[in-house]
This record gives sequence, structure tokens and C-alpha cells, in this order.
Amino acid sequence: MAVLATALATTGGTADAAEPERLVVDLATDTGPFHGGASGSLYGVYGDGVPSRNLLEGMHVRTVSTKAQDGPQHPGADALEILPSFVDSGGKDVYIYMTDIYRGFPYQWPGADGPARLADFKEKISKQVRQVLTMGEYKDHVVYVPFNEPEGNMFGTGEWSYDKVSWLNDPQHYFTAWKEVYRLIKSLDPDARIAGPNTSVLYDQVKGFLQYAKANDVVPDVMTWHELSSPAAVRTNVAKYRQMEKDVGVGPLPVNVNEYGHNYHLSVPGQVVQWVSAIEESKIDADLAYWNIDGNLNDSAVEANKGNGQWWLFNAYGQMTGHTVRVTAPHPNQQYTLQGVATLDRDKRQSRVLFGGKSGDADIVFENVDPGLFGTTVRATVQEIPWTGQVGDSAQPLRLADQEVRVGADGTVTLPMTGMNEMSAYQVILSPGGRGGKPAAPSVSWRKTYEAENASYTGGGYSKNGPEGSPSQVGKFATSGMYNVGGLRSGSDGVLAFDVEVPQDGTYDLSVFANSHNLNDLVKEQGPTNVFLRVDGKDPRELRLPLGYKWVVWGHTDTAVRLTAGKHRITLAAQDPDLGVTKGDAIIDKIDLKLRDGHVTAPAVYEAEYATLSGTAPRYGGDSGRGAVPLPKGATATFWVYSATDGESTVCVDHLGGGKASLALNGEQLDVPKAGGAEAGTDTVRLFLSGGINKITVTGASDALLLDRVRVTPSSGTLVPTVYQAENGSVSGAAKVTDAYSFASGGKAVTGVGNGKGNALTLDVVAERSGRHALTIRYSNAEQAPATHYNPDPIARHADLSVNGSPARRVLFPTTFHFNNFWDLTVPVTLKKGTNRLTFTAEELPDFDGDTYNQYDQRSPYAPVIDRVAVTPLARK
Repeated sequence: MAVLATALATTGGTADAAEPERLVVDLATDTGPFHGGASGSLYGVYGDGVPSRNLLEGMHVRTVSTKAQDGPQHPGADALEILPSFVDSGGKDVYIYMTDIYRGFPYQWPGADGPARLADFKEKISKQVRQVLTMGEYKDHVVYVPFNEPEGNMFGTGEWSYDKVSWLNDPQHYFTAWKEVYRLIKSLDPDARIAGPNTSVLYDQVKGFLQYAKANDVVPDVMTWHELSSPAAVRTNVAKYRQMEKDVGVGPLPVNVNEYGHNYHLSVPGQVVQWVSAIEESKIDADLAYWNIDGNLNDSAVEANKGNGQWWLFNAYGQMTGHTVRVTAPHPNQQYTLQGVATLDRDKRQSRVLFGGKSGDADIVFENVDPGLFGTTVRATVQEIPWTGQVGDSAQPLRLADQEVRVGADGTVTLPMTGMNEMSAYQVILSPGGRGGKPAAPSVSWRKTYEAENASYTGGGYSKNGPEGSPSQVGKFATSGMYNVGGLRSGSDGVLAFDVEVPQDGTYDLSVFANSHNLNDLVKEQGPTNVFLRVDGKDPRELRLPLGYKWVVWGHTDTAVRLTAGKHRITLAAQDPDLGVTKGDAIIDKIDLKLRDGHVTAPAVYEAEYATLSGTAPRYGGDSGRGAVPLPKGATATFWVYSATDGESTVCVDHLGGGKASLALNGEQLDVPKAGGAEAGTDTVRLFLSGGINKITVTGASDALLLDRVRVTPSSGTLVPTVYQAENGSVSGAAKVTDAYSFASGGKAVTGVGNGKGNALTLDVVAERSGRHALTIRYSNAEQAPATHYNPDPIARHADLSVNGSPARRVLFPTTFHFNNFWDLTVPVTLKKGTNRLTFTAEELPDFDGDTYNQYDQRSPYAPVIDRVAVTPLARK
């Protein structure tokens, strides 16, 4: 049995004293084509741009369940507004919750009695279907969901029910309503796909529903229910449902479990991978549940274009190809234990496994490694996808190891994983080895976590909060170590002190995991809570901590500190004699320290053989070590590339010769010379990367370029931004310059843009040459609509941006949680050489019919507060 030693420098859990647990991947047992169905979302898409198309495509979102067009449930996520951009970003189906045409939950459908209420609903259904029929080919991606949790809503026992009798006890009225609505939809749209019954759990009574549906020729096209339970229930209930189908004599139907997971699970890669493994094994679609705000891919998206750890988990999951293979977990189908999902792609000669859910040690064992595919030596790349909080941006997965291992005589390879963290997910990619080339070094050498509840606290106001989310409290949010600390707030003299010890002199990246609830009275005053950092009582600096939509919603504020080898005290204080006092109220979860050495500062490496490929397959024996990808004309390799900020990066395209290829960034063909040539070499280009996720596509243009890898390094000096303060532009109408927001650059910004085209901001900007440019807008937006339930309802404001008088382009701006909290959002624009005029206006978007407007203040007529814009060339050789 061949072994790869994989030491993980983390602090998650203690190693098992006994033999480590084993997760066994049997590459000889095919369990079916890879499906990818777990990457679905309920209300996760607000509109085109929130989240960005990069986030949608890179997360490989397959299905979205969303509200009826013009429904008053919450702002955004209107079905027909998100449909085109979702499909254009690779999405398969949009499930329309037709009941969301009503407000409230339970749904407040009007009428004096059940028949009158149903009649009103049928009128609204007819209107919805007629609207869908105007969408051209996009309508083929629509699935109608006539009822949502009918046993607790329209056909339940409550005030807003049909007759206060649950259909689970007496189904006659629900069954009749299903039949009438089903036939109504099909009469208007004969090709319609209809999903149901959409119950909150898979009740035994669903079998009776199927019997009735079969007898009346109204069997749903897709079977849907919710699993707000555990991954174990997914496997159990899918099997139970399949038996129902056999007993009744229908199907097998496609299944979409269109709500899954709890607050404790969402955003946490090590939790969600357990759901993913169950969903993929069951070969169904499933949508992450909606507990918080819409438009952030169910706590996967950060701002408009950044992803947290959960996003990167789904990015890795969506890049699986080929067929799934059998995975045997140490505790099969048991939540909160080590679970995994694996694939084998024979064309790529590659196996991937995603796993997690356990702290400590475990062996990942590959059995039946085919020498015909892999040879006698394999390359094993091991990555970690850490938890970074609900609103915490995450870089690409950490590379823990990249080595070659000989396959054992019994056809096995064992990878010992030590020091795993149960909040992280892990990926192993296995490909042919033994072809030479240097292994890639780990992307970080030393790191450690220090929990706030273990730190010392002096001064007043201290609180140790928790336990937070846990297996017994899944409605609460996940928290590192289950506890956090409060006390750093307005009027406090508190000091939270972390005693740390580091191995060597150097610069260390410091991440403070923290949260302030944006609607807390103390937080409302300023926005981001400021605290003061010192190291050993010296070098004071002010940190602004992240805001969230509720308490215990974690993000992180990052800085760097110089430390000598040995022990130090890092303090976070509510007062500093040199810098001032805290305004706001914050809770602290932990701090992370990471040595910023050559491992961290080296270029990020994206191997071509691991990229998303179209029209080609890897060839092994490449220069950077093992693999390369031939790109004949039209074949593509797509890389999901991370950038910490909006700005310049140096992108090196390493190739082994053979032909030429063009480059595209975020779907835009770049005006730079083609990469490649007859001989091996490197082509270097400076690109403006948006903060967060960027899509770089290399497309074969002539002959067959042999692409080795892409390397990305932050840089400066070539693509130089020109910054224009909004207050120096021209305002008209009600738009005005304000000094109300202290965190605006220069202390001033422009507000009041919108509510009519006459209320505008105009800026004249200069381009050195004509072509595509990045327009980076620093903005804030905290508009929030009144909600009818537990979900906060922030509104994504918009700006209608016109360049040199051209037709305006609508740009959506997600909430920043406070008007004094500013973020950057970049959009590409075409500028002419010389002076260009940018005009920002806004008007309220009407309903689909173009004549009526939302009556619950869920569509803003205003643009965000605009602080400044920066203009930067998009690319340069």
C-alpha cells in the first residue's frame, strides 16, 4: 500500500489515538454519470449582477427556485428578470414558486372562502404563464411550482388556508386544486413542466398524491419536497420515494429537493460537503435553503463578485466530470462525520474526491487504481477549502501537498490526512505521475487559529456568547469553537488579548473574524465598528470590522503584522490613547495567523489539466510537472482565478508550443496578442482583475497550442487607475454632495441620484486610448424593505449608466449593510480616446407589464451613494 504523507498545519481537532478512520474510494465501482445537482439555490439570485455571472457560472449553479414575477414576498429574485442571465451563465432550470405572487408566509391569498381564494389564485397563475410565454427560448428552462408546502399553507389548518383542514388528513380539496391548476397551466403552455407537491418533508401521504395524479393524468414532471433535516434523510427519503413510484407505477421522475440545509450548515464547507455527497449519490437536484437574504447564493456569495469557502466548495464540485464512483465512509450516511463524493473521468485520466466533516486524522484510500489510466505512479494534489464565514471573502483553495506516489502492488494509494478541521472541506485530485516535473510547494507553510473565548479580557462589558450553532442547534450560525466574545463597543474600555507564539521572524497575515449586526442601535450610528490593534503594546492601528445582516454572521478583517520568533501579545481594544475610541458594537470569534513567506507570495498556479475543458483532454508528461492540455482551434480551457482586490495582476501563460490561443477575461475577448508559438515559452499579460472571482478562458486559435498552466500575481504600474471623486462631478436635480458619511474617501460623496432621470451625477473621465476599460465604482447602499417574516429584506439599488450618451446600462449594487460602509464594484465600459462623459441616473423598475409598480417599497428608484470612480485599462501586453 503506497502512502503519501500529508501534514496539515491547522488547529482543527486532535488526532485520534487509535487507528485513523478510512474514507475508501473504489475507482472500479461506477455509480453513474456525474450529475452536479447539489449546486442549486432558493432565492439565491437577486438579478443580473447580484450575484455576478462569474459567481453563477463558477459555482455551476444548476437549478434556482425563485419567486413569481412581481411577487411581494421580498425584494429581487423575480423569476423572469433572473431567467435570461441565469441561463446565459450555464443554469439549467428556473423553478417558479407561483404562490409567491402573494405576500406573507403563510400566503395571504384573498377571498371569502376556499373556492374564492382558489379562483383568485388561478387568475394569477394564468397571468404568470402568459408572461413566461413571452420569453422565447428561455421559457424552455422554466419549471412551474404551483404550490409550496401546501400542507402548512393553502391547504393547511391556519387562518389563510382553504378550509382549515390539512390535506394530509383530508386531501380532497388539495387534490382537486392540483388537478385544476395542472390542467390550466398545460392548457396555456402544452410544453410546460410542472413540479410538486413541494411538501415541507416527504410525507407518507405523497404516495396517495401520486396515485391520484396517475389516475387523473396530472403526474408532476418533477417531484419536489424539502429536506430541512440531515444528509442521512436525503438518501433515505429518495430511496423511500423511488419505492413509492414503483408501487404506484409512475416515473422514475426527476427529483428536486428544493430546500436543504440549516444556518449551522450553510457557508461551512465541512458541513455542506456532507449534503453534497448524499445529493450526488442520490442523483437528484437540490437547492440550498433560504434563511437569510436573497441574492447571495444562500450564503455563498460575498458582495457582488466574491465567494466564501462554500462558493469554492461548489466550484470544486462543479468541476467534477466523468462518472461517480463508490465512496465508503467510516460511518456511512451519518451526519457530522467524515463523508465524501468522488469521480473518475477516464477521458481526462483523472479522479477527484471531495470530503470533510471531521476534525483530526483520517486516511483517504484509493482502491483499484487502474494502471492503464494512471500508470504505476500517480500525482496527488491535496487542497483545503476553509470556512471563511458567511460574509467573508475566500481565496482559492489552499494547496496542502502536490507529490508523486507509487501505486501499491494491490492497486491502492493511501493519503494520510492529519490535523483536519471539521469546518473545512478537502479535495484530492489524482492523475498520472512519473512523467517528471517539479511538485508544487504548499501554498502556506505555518498557520494557527486562536479562539476569542480563550483570550484574556480586561475592562468592562465582557460577554462570552454561545454555544452557537451545533448539531443540536442547527438554526443557529456556525462559529469556530462554538463561542465568541463581546465587549468591544461604544463606551467600553475593554481589551481582548491573544497570546501567540510564532516559529520565525517575519510578516504574518492576521485575520480577525468578527461581526456587527447592521441594525443594532450602537452600530447604526457609524456603520463598521472600529477597534484598535496593537502588538506587544506597540504599533497601533485602527481596524474596521465586518457588518452582517444578523448577529453571529461572520466575516473577517485582514491586516499584516511583523513578529519575531517566539511569544507575543496581540490586543484588540475599544480605546487607544493615540487613535481614539470605538464606535459601534462587535463580537469576535477568533484570529488566524499565517506566515507570509515565499509560499504565500509565490504566484498562484492554475494547472491546465485541472481547468474546465471543452473540446480537448489533458496530455500527461508536461513541463510544470505532469500535465498539459492541447488546444486545437475552438477548444477551451477555463480557469477560475482569484483576486483579493480590484486591480492589476500579471498573468503568465506557460505553454509547450504547438500553436496559438486567444485570451478572454470574464467572457470578453481581450485585445492583446495571442499566446503561444512553435516553441515552449511564457506569454505575459497585465489584466485588470475584479476583486473576487475572475474567469480566464484560453481558446485555441491555430494548430494546437499545448497549454501547461496559468500563473497569476498581483502587480502594479502598467494598468494605472485614474480616480475621480464623485463630489467633483456635476449633479443635477435632487442629487447632491454630502459629508454625512465619514468613511467616504475625502469625507464626501454624492447621494440622491435617481427617482427620475433629472436627478443625476455626471463625471468626465479621460482615457489615454480607445478600448475597453474597467470602471470601478466605490459605493454604499443600505436600503431595506419591511419584511413579513424572519428574513431581512435588503434592496439592491441600481444605477443606469450611460457612456457618452449611449443607451443606459443597468448596474445592480448589492447591500453594503450601512450607508457608511463602502465597497467597490467594477463594470467594463468602452471609452474613446480623450474625454468621456459618464452619467448616472436611476428610476424605479416597473412590474413586468410596464404599467404597475411594487406597492411594498421593494424596488428602489434610487442609485447607491457614489463615493468615487476609477478608470483603468482592462488589459495590456
